[in-house]
Amino acid sequence: MNKWAYYVFIILVTISTIGLMMIQVYWIRDAVKLKHAIFVKDVDEAITQVVYNLDKLRLEERIKQQKKFYEENQTSFHIYDSLNQVMLENFENINSQTDIDRFLQISNKASKIHRDLNLNYNQRDPGNFYYSKKELINSMIKYSLKKKNINTTFEYGIYSPATNSMILQKTGKYPEELLSESFIFELPTLGSLYSYPNNLLIFFPNERKFIISQLWILLLVSVVLFLVIIISFSFSIYTIFRQKRLSIMKNDFINNMTHEFKTPISTIALACEALKDSDIQKTESLYDNYLGVISEENGRLGLMSEQILQTAIIDKGQLKLRTSVNNMHDIINIAIGSKRMAAENKGGNIEVQLLATNYEVMGDNIHLTNVIINLLDNAIKYCIEAPVIVINTINSGNSILIRVKDNGIGISKSNRKKIFEKLYRVPTGNIHNFKGFGLGLSYVKAIVDQHNGEVSVDSELGSGSTFTIQLPIK
Repeated sequence: MNKWAYYVFIILVTISTIGLMMIQVYWIRDAVKLKHAIFVKDVDEAITQVVYNLDKLRLEERIKQQKKFYEENQTSFHIYDSLNQVMLENFENINSQTDIDRFLQISNKASKIHRDLNLNYNQRDPGNFYYSKKELINSMIKYSLKKKNINTTFEYGIYSPATNSMILQKTGKYPEELLSESFIFELPTLGSLYSYPNNLLIFFPNERKFIISQLWILLLVSVVLFLVIIISFSFSIYTIFRQKRLSIMKNDFINNMTHEFKTPISTIALACEALKDSDIQKTESLYDNYLGVISEENGRLGLMSEQILQTAIIDKGQLKLRTSVNNMHDIINIAIGSKRMAAENKGGNIEVQLLATNYEVMGDNIHLTNVIINLLDNAIKYCIEAPVIVINTINSGNSILIRVKDNGIGISKSNRKKIFEKLYRVPTGNIHNFKGFGLGLSYVKAIVDQHNGEVSVDSELGSGSTFTIQLPIK
């Protein structure tokens, strides 16, 4: 897949992901609107029932007041008796708001008769009635809302448009909200004396929270889907770039391996051709020299092949360590012995500072030796000047620390995180003198991990590197 195909794919996936998220937000918004509409409907039905029950209470209170008035004024009792009979019959048949309206028409006619007969009956101030029934009104509202499954805090008030004042409030905490954000229900007047009906106001401080709580399952699922989409998208992008990088690394590995194998194979081929010459066969020194070249190059091929095979075995998890008690100082000295000549050939040297007092480690002697050799080999290889390498050991707790410090080209911060990955090779710009497969440090880390240890690097570009291996001591 070429570069543009990657970017086109990423753009398409990004647009699709954003589109799905916008659709999900749209659905949630519609669900919230629907729940709000249902909430408004349920509140309307619940409080309408409360208004109906409250009107019946007020009418009953009015009849009681009238009866008391006429009993105190015996001269007019016969008039009350006939009017009261009609009102009681109608009151007992009230079953709906329509019945209340019809009753109020009869009541208003009775009030007209009272005025025509100059009877000085005045209904008690309705504010006193509401105050006397404050707890009952609260209970009625709470019960009616509960029947509609509306279990949230509410505030109610009785407002008089005639006097532009609040007759009654439940707690008095939300006076402004009651006037501006509440549900309004009209309380019918009980006679012509009160031409402006009072209003029952209901306010829900936690209305939005309550509506959202009804959608918690949908919101939870939506959040999970959002996270899944974002994580999946991020993982897809990461995988794409990782696969692209691995593809580049694989191609580099194949190219490097081809060149690494081609050189000894070509050398062996030339040596074999030379050995066919009868003159060389007669000259024993030249003959032995060519045989030595073939043997040396063959050994080089074997080492490279073994390195690749060992990496494959580690990747498959099939590596089996032959553990024994090992003297790390002896292992370090053996590794130095195999690499000292290479360092001296470049005009450098290897300095040893073995300061650890406890240096016995349980592990595989061969692999531990190869770990140190790999680090020394890199220290020599990635050094433009004469290599100056310092290898030291110290104890730290129940571990031995092995440090390999060099004066090489160093490693940038961005590359330090990747150098232990398989096939990764630090870019060297226009310098192409550093050969290898990119398997050495990944092998080092794998072996150290197998020994329950840790490996780290401290380096700056152009200032050399210090590799630290921490292994548990026996």
